[in-house]
Amino acid sequence: MAADAQESDRGGEAFLIRDCALIALATGTKAQNLKELRDQLLTVHPGCIYFHFWGAMLEPRFEEREYNNDFAAWARHNLHDATLAERLGVIDPTEHQDIEVLRQELIDVIEERLDENELIPWSRWDEQFEFIRSQIIVFDTQERITSPDEILDHVPRMSTSSVFYHFIDARRRTDNGVDDFRVWLAGFDSRYAELAAALADVDPYFITLAELRDELVRVLRQHLVAA
Repeated sequence: MAADAQESDRGGEAFLIRDCALIALATGTKAQNLKELRDQLLTVHPGCIYFHFWGAMLEPRFEEREYNNDFAAWARHNLHDATLAERLGVIDPTEHQDIEVLRQELIDVIEERLDENELIPWSRWDEQFEFIRSQIIVFDTQERITSPDEILDHVPRMSTSSVFYHFIDARRRTDNGVDDFRVWLAGFDSRYAELAAALADVDPYFITLAELRDELVRVLRQHLVAA
């Protein structure tokens, strides 16, 4: 959904707060063993890799996840390969602006494990890895932030899915892989350069979205309240 010419989340104009939902789409692509997983990763749609790293963050949960990505969880619980699960579990997608680079890191880790094993790890017939593709649906919340001084009035009230859209999904949408807050702040003078740098240091992957929102509020208060 596009904002009008004077309401944007970029360029120093009013920041339009959006919300989103990540829709899961079945692809019919499955893997029974580690070699099949590697083979499917070579050609699977990039939206699948995105979903299996980020999709679970938007799902309601009542306990801490053991692994942040679905590949690591499947390796541990279905292939029963704790070593592979640990290697896959530490992959941080925020370190890669390009999903294809992330894809290659996944493949490299799996191929290394295949080379180490004499036997290919298999899952049970009913525990195949099912590739799911993501599609994001965006909503206009009708809330606007007209200046950086107002941002602390809004971010604490933002839904976790809105935080996901502006701080995580934005990195997929922007040319230089940065979040919407930093893109917007760049449209003002250099007074917000330190704030932008502090936001860049926030890693959103190994925490929950609620914790991410709290961390964003902490950083914003540190740089705006004292300004």
